[in-house]
Amino acid sequence: MTPNLDELEQSLGYTFRDRALLDRALTHSSSANELPGPGPFPDFRQGAARAADPDCNARPDLRTDNERLEFLGDSILGWLVSEWLFTRFPDYTEGQLSLLKNHLVSATHLLAAAYRLELGRHLRLGHGEETAGGRSKQRLLVNAFEAVLAAVYLDGGVEAARSVIVRQAIPTEEELASLAGAGPPRDFRAELDRLARDRTLPRPEYRLVGENGPGHARTFMVEVRLGGELTATAEGSSKKSASHNAARQICELLRPA
Repeated sequence: MTPNLDELEQSLGYTFRDRALLDRALTHSSSANELPGPGPFPDFRQGAARAADPDCNARPDLRTDNERLEFLGDSILGWLVSEWLFTRFPDYTEGQLSLLKNHLVSATHLLAAAYRLELGRHLRLGHGEETAGGRSKQRLLVNAFEAVLAAVYLDGGVEAARSVIVRQAIPTEEELASLAGAGPPRDFRAELDRLARDRTLPRPEYRLVGENGPGHARTFMVEVRLGGELTATAEGSSKKSASHNAARQICELLRPA
């Protein structure tokens, strides 16, 4: 199977300057081991050097697998998730931050992110791993997610990697607050009902407008409409969370400045 890297880049929200990095991140050892030819390859140079000299000898050998990138991506993920949590939640205790970090870097959480990106469809697998169902194996998918993150980091730097993590692996603040035990998340649906009554507006109407992803990692798109002019659409891991996120957007519009 030849992966469509354009589609994956669109899902990631990042376009590679050096596509060979992304290709390597998707190459499992079972595929690399089946390709003929010698294995030695030069090490990476900085992305800026590759951009300045596209013909330099710094491109990775595509016959190599993603294991080294997975090693790097695991460390990058832990570092940037820790940094994001530390900055975003200044009042959380060390215990709360650790709890959230452990969740965000867990295999279960990363597997859901890999499913949303459909990484299994893009993997380069050897024949044996292909027939053994490798495209749906948790270990392969989690490793591929970390390898792709490392590829983004090598190609675009820290900010690019941080953006991918925030887009792909960070849930809503309400979900994080609930996980951290910092009190129940704010009920924006109830708040929107109250704001509508205070302004003598009709009750909010919610409508499911889309669903994406496999059954075990489904995302939902819900539209909320308040009267004839106020509408908002938001995504969530359930219909309830999607409607909650959409209601939050309308609440922010209705609150006094």
